[in-house]
Amino acid sequence: MSSLTDIARTALPLLDLTRLEEPTTDSDIRRLCARAGTTAGHVAAVCVAPEFVGIARQALAKVGLQAQVKVATVINFPHGQTDPDAVVIEARSALTSGADEIDLVFPYRALMGGDERAGYRLVSHCRQVMSGYTLKVILETGELKDSGLIRTASDIAISAGADFLKTSTGKVEVNATPNAAAVMMEAIRDSARPVGFKAAGGIRTTRDAGVYLDLAGHILGANWLRPERFRFGASGLLDDLLHTLQPGTKPVDLRSRY
Repeated sequence: MSSLTDIARTALPLLDLTRLEEPTTDSDIRRLCARAGTTAGHVAAVCVAPEFVGIARQALAKVGLQAQVKVATVINFPHGQTDPDAVVIEARSALTSGADEIDLVFPYRALMGGDERAGYRLVSHCRQVMSGYTLKVILETGELKDSGLIRTASDIAISAGADFLKTSTGKVEVNATPNAAAVMMEAIRDSARPVGFKAAGGIRTTRDAGVYLDLAGHILGANWLRPERFRFGASGLLDDLLHTLQPGTKPVDLRSRY
């Protein structure tokens, strides 16, 4: 990317504007959704806890963004358990509530313990009940640590039907890193499937975003830099993107009442 402005202009429509903190209120979600549309364009999605999916849909409709901005939620979150039946129940409930996209935590601890089948079983079960919906699989790369394990988790998730590979929950000590992202992107490239990539956790500035956009452009090609193939998961990144595009823009305190 040639400038911070170019990075910000590219990154903003790729953003999953996220609020998964506790505590969160209905008013917090309405305020989040009100920020999904800006004078510089709208984000790709809002990502909220399952209990707030319905509120998010209503809030997006209120500001006229229901057709442009997706509602994403998380399941098997944040610890990545191994019971596919329980996780499928979560997935069905989220879809019934109105979710367009689901971010599923991969059972990374099972993989670290040597069980490669648990991840395939979990992702494939969710894939079966999510026809027509976007399935993002969170690998929790900061816990996997090892490049070989990250590659194995990527390959398993892709083969089981993931639409996106996502780095992190944002709930552990180490979240997205360029090294882990490169391993995941190489797995996507080598699969020859149109799988997306989502960087999440610790991406707060336009410059941070530029690192991942450059990586994706180099490994996957510029065609990946669109919402169908690339996302950022973040809560604070929007402020810096808008400040870059519109100097003087003040950060918004999402804890304030809507």
